[in-house]
Amino acid sequence: MSTTERKSVQTFGRKKNATAVAFCYNGNGSMRVNGKAIGLVEPETLRLKLYEPIFLVGGNRFKDVNIRVRVRGGGASNQVMAIRQAIAKAIVAYS
Repeated sequence: MSTTERKSVQTFGRKKNATAVAFCYNGNGSMRVNGKAIGLVEPETLRLKLYEPIFLVGGNRFKDVNIRVRVRGGGASNQVMAIRQAIAKAIVAYS
């Protein structure tokens, strides 16, 4: 893949009324949810759930990939589950 070529995928995740759309493209390892860094997602107790796809695949696979997620609808818990599913689908589709 040349340096000028931009590979990207867009996936979605759902849980009840929450819908998350993940846009995955080559970059520098940045992960953002609704414009905030993934480490700032609330509630803090469910933050570990967002990291599960990253832990399963391994952090080194994410160092050259940026992921931007938009989530709407549902409660906080369902939004976290939708984000998690969207990130997992994005990694599978991107690789």
